[in-house]
Amino acid sequence: MPTPIATRQRLSEVRYEIRGELARRARELEAQGRTQIKLNIGNPGAFGFRAPEHLQRAIADHIHATDPYTHQQGLPAAREAIAAFHKQRGTPNASPERVFVGNGVSELIDLSLRALLNPGDEVLLPSPDYPLWSAATILNDGRPVFYRCHASTGFLPDPDEIEALVSSRTRAIVLINPNNPTGAAYPRELLERIVAIAARHQLLLMCDEIYDSILYDGARFVPVAPLAGDVPCLSFGGLSKVHRACGWRVGWAVLSGDPLRSGEFHHAMDLLGALRLCANVPGQFAIEAALHGVDTITPLCEPGGRLYEARRAVIESCEASEHLYLAEPSAALYAFPGVVGDAARGFDDHGFALELLETEDVLIVPGSSFNVPYRNHFRVTLLPEPDALREVFHRIDRVLSRRADRAGGGAGADGSAQQAAVA
Repeated sequence: MPTPIATRQRLSEVRYEIRGELARRARELEAQGRTQIKLNIGNPGAFGFRAPEHLQRAIADHIHATDPYTHQQGLPAAREAIAAFHKQRGTPNASPERVFVGNGVSELIDLSLRALLNPGDEVLLPSPDYPLWSAATILNDGRPVFYRCHASTGFLPDPDEIEALVSSRTRAIVLINPNNPTGAAYPRELLERIVAIAARHQLLLMCDEIYDSILYDGARFVPVAPLAGDVPCLSFGGLSKVHRACGWRVGWAVLSGDPLRSGEFHHAMDLLGALRLCANVPGQFAIEAALHGVDTITPLCEPGGRLYEARRAVIESCEASEHLYLAEPSAALYAFPGVVGDAARGFDDHGFALELLETEDVLIVPGSSFNVPYRNHFRVTLLPEPDALREVFHRIDRVLSRRADRAGGGAGADGSAQQAAVA
């Protein structure tokens, strides 16, 4: 019998349930003729959103110039537009030479960690995290070390805990702000304390800011690079979320701080970018229009806007449920509810997600997929219509009520004591 092709052993440590086993089962059920409500991916185009017309027009107007490879760091005009945007924010040393355009932020996360890590090096990551970060750390022979972000504190990290985790092998602190999966937006004082930790221990700040303009109820986004000053900082952004253009695969990373300290890292990223030749060219022609054109995201995030009302539907549904607790998301495209009360007894998030899929045709992501030690949370996206989300939570509550009944509690169970232990 032929020997099977062996695969990389470290893949066994990687988890990415967002597109994993449950998503495969959803496709099987669809093939049987069942209609699924899929809340597993923040993919605006799948919910009827379109990239703004002026971005589409920018690509169409330049399609004749998109056949050749471009510079490995991106189109010069696109990098100039990104650098100018960051200069307006106060990013130190923002220049086109320090901008890298990639096939989405995902590619640039992998590329930057490959440029940074030697085997055994450590990266400090939030828990919950967006699991691409931990996967890319592992697959580039690093070790993810998680700092906790508790629901009881609005999923904000504790800088003292972050600093206590720093070791002689630590190379970087990752910040996902605004946060996926929790929707937290980090205040300036907290970010200043984390910048100070990076300065004391000579660490690279890696700031995933892809949701920077998706904000609700007066929440503010504070970019890290202006606070970091001379501390090396890599700030990630792109077109996929704010500009609803996921399929265009356009992301960027801006390297700021002391150029002398980050020179070798810059050259390493440039080399790795050259090895993959260049990023998708057509989408790069939309960057200037996106960053310096009409603001199309804010109306969606204000009262009456589609995203704002979807968020309201989730908040009100969780408030009305005896089985759910929610730290209200103030930003981004997600909510991360926790299960409390009798429904939480013996609760397993993956088993719950599978039951919800099989019995109610709703696909969610188990909370443990985001590298948390507890198993009573799940993530949903805010992209569906508000009425669709209310229906989703009606179905979620129906499954949780069945679970509460099986646990012997039924209606009227008091979940307040367990809310403090949600995370």
